[in-house]
Amino acid sequence: MEKKTYAPIVPELTKNAITVLERRYLKRDKEGKVLEAPVQMFRRVADTIAAADKKFDEKEDTTALAEEFYRMMTQLEFLPNSPTLMNAGRELGQLSACFVLPVGDSMEEIFDAVKFTALIHKSGGGTGFSFSRLRPANDVVLTTTGISSGPISFMRVFDVATETIKQGGTRRGANMGILRVDHPDIMDFIMCKADKKQLNNFNISVGLTEAFMKAVEKDENYDLVNPRDNQISGTLNARKVFNRIVTQAWENGEPGIVFLDRLNRDNPTPHVGQIESTNPCGEQPLLPYESCNLGSINLGKMVQNGKINWKRLGRVVQLAVHFLDNVVEVNNYPLPKIHEMTMGNRKIGLGVMGWADMLIALGVPYNTEEAVELAHKVMGFINEQGHAASRALAKSRGAFPNFKGSLYEKKGEPPLRNATVTTIAPTGTISIIANASSGVEPLFAISYVRQVMDNDILLEVHPLFEAMAKEKGFYSPELMQRIAEHGTLHGITEIPEEIRNVFVTAHDITPEVHIRMQAAFQKFTDNAVSKTVNFAKSASIQDVTRVYELAYKLDCKGVTIYRDGSRDHQVLSVGKKEETEAGAAQGKPATKRERPKVLKGWTYQMQTGCGPLYVTVNEDENGLFELFTTMGKAGGCAASQSEAIGRMVSLAWRSGLQARQVIKQLQGISCHSPSGFGENKVLSCADAVAKAIQAHVAANGGKVQHVKRVFLKGACPDCGGIVEHEGGCMVCRLCGYSECA
Repeated sequence: MEKKTYAPIVPELTKNAITVLERRYLKRDKEGKVLEAPVQMFRRVADTIAAADKKFDEKEDTTALAEEFYRMMTQLEFLPNSPTLMNAGRELGQLSACFVLPVGDSMEEIFDAVKFTALIHKSGGGTGFSFSRLRPANDVVLTTTGISSGPISFMRVFDVATETIKQGGTRRGANMGILRVDHPDIMDFIMCKADKKQLNNFNISVGLTEAFMKAVEKDENYDLVNPRDNQISGTLNARKVFNRIVTQAWENGEPGIVFLDRLNRDNPTPHVGQIESTNPCGEQPLLPYESCNLGSINLGKMVQNGKINWKRLGRVVQLAVHFLDNVVEVNNYPLPKIHEMTMGNRKIGLGVMGWADMLIALGVPYNTEEAVELAHKVMGFINEQGHAASRALAKSRGAFPNFKGSLYEKKGEPPLRNATVTTIAPTGTISIIANASSGVEPLFAISYVRQVMDNDILLEVHPLFEAMAKEKGFYSPELMQRIAEHGTLHGITEIPEEIRNVFVTAHDITPEVHIRMQAAFQKFTDNAVSKTVNFAKSASIQDVTRVYELAYKLDCKGVTIYRDGSRDHQVLSVGKKEETEAGAAQGKPATKRERPKVLKGWTYQMQTGCGPLYVTVNEDENGLFELFTTMGKAGGCAASQSEAIGRMVSLAWRSGLQARQVIKQLQGISCHSPSGFGENKVLSCADAVAKAIQAHVAANGGKVQHVKRVFLKGACPDCGGIVEHEGGCMVCRLCGYSECA
């Protein structure tokens, strides 16, 4: 019988999508030259994943299935998680996005976990940990008669390992660190990222229990438990701890929260183990040593003629479940224990992207009751069809090995091939490839400006809005520019009201609506929902408190919030009211601050190899303004160079750069004549200036205010492009950069 051949489908990829694919996904040779086109990547993935069917029937011809997988991906209806696109059919063969590793309470177990983390990050995966098993700081260590340094000190070890590993490869490693709220070190954990100088390769979340939340409601004390011996070691007021979590999240977006008891309530295999942690973005609870394989359906592609194409959506769900189960089968797992645990439960996580696009295509505003009801209907359908597809696979291939004793068996449900089927993940770079809105988030921007490498300024407009604007006759480049500057359609009266209502952005939507939408999807999702609740910069701590309490009330499994402007590298700003920032967005230098007649200052004496160096730091009402240096002995090369450094630092601060950026550039520069030893060692005059600035910031509690130099709608550290906060992660919509892998 002649083998059937199929004509290739050329996907309609945007320039951004092609850029992302070329930089991060397509095969390259040793010199970095791209060896495959996007269609070849999709063919490579489709053929590799379809070939898994031969494991169950050696004689089966998988050509037709590979073609369906190929068409589904090239038509951008479904895409698997990034490692599958990168590695399927290649030597590495590691296809999972997320893993959870245990961290035991011994030096051997801790450093085994560090080693395993390195192997996973090297292979392109992200890792989640619970540090709740570690005894608290200053607790007894019987084997050495010493004292424990506690969970946070060991988190720093994992952080340094991640920082080292991520310097190479196509995908950055990321971590989730979770500590139970009843751990004795919980207050230190809540504050561990307050100075923003450490644990930058971690997202952190506090594991809240039902007992704790009930104590919060009653304003009662709760017990702290030492994991070394499970003995009560103290008490704290639950309301005060909750308020500290909320306040710190308001300050800089972390820690998030996860409701541990809810994760374990829905743990399908409690007889195998308890869930302690999640993957880096929080949507995938996993047992120790488990991995999960994710993929997302592009809901924007499921609308035809103003209606949802339920038939096609159902077929894509069936194909996607088949695809993801095959991924479990052909995956090259980084550790034997991970292979064993993953094959025992065969968890997959089918989610969605393009939710905002679907709503727009249907004419339904995101912030309406109709949208919430539609979320129930769409995700309910996907979950039902997904479980049906998993049951069908179980009939032909067998149930997941741990089915006996699972919650499904106890409820009398038919066997499933996969212990979990659905997950709402942040879609990050795959939504860029699909030219879709991220996950279940609202639109981030309608129109924005970006600067390309040759300094040309390009205006990017959401394709659905551009098409509608042209159809309705109100499109003009000038109007699109105004929208980019304004950041929202709100208040632009020449745009019809019904269109303004449909094209709402993340900051047009109240935090309560964000949570209600998350809860709607959570109701029909096996695992959890990754979503960022956006707050305006002016939001109060009480606003955040209300959202956390609402998330608990609506049965969410966790919450990640982001208040505009709450991080040092904050990149969101809109409107002509911030002319300095808008100018920066368009490639223009930020406006330099004028010097007032009177400034307050501090002078620090630093010992250098050339003699004492006096560093004076002056501030205006907005923060750091200028820096002067004076050598103990006048004249000479060192004095002139130090004066030049002071002038450049002053110019940088007056133009909006931050202390940490200046420190980073100066710190560690060495000369022929260093001074001092150990922590007091000064390598050069430039290094001395950096240390003086550090001392000044520390003396001010690390909270010296700085004038922002930000980019309209975001600034990626790789390309300067638009950046979104999604599921606790920063993602560039232009080049695919991701803070969290």
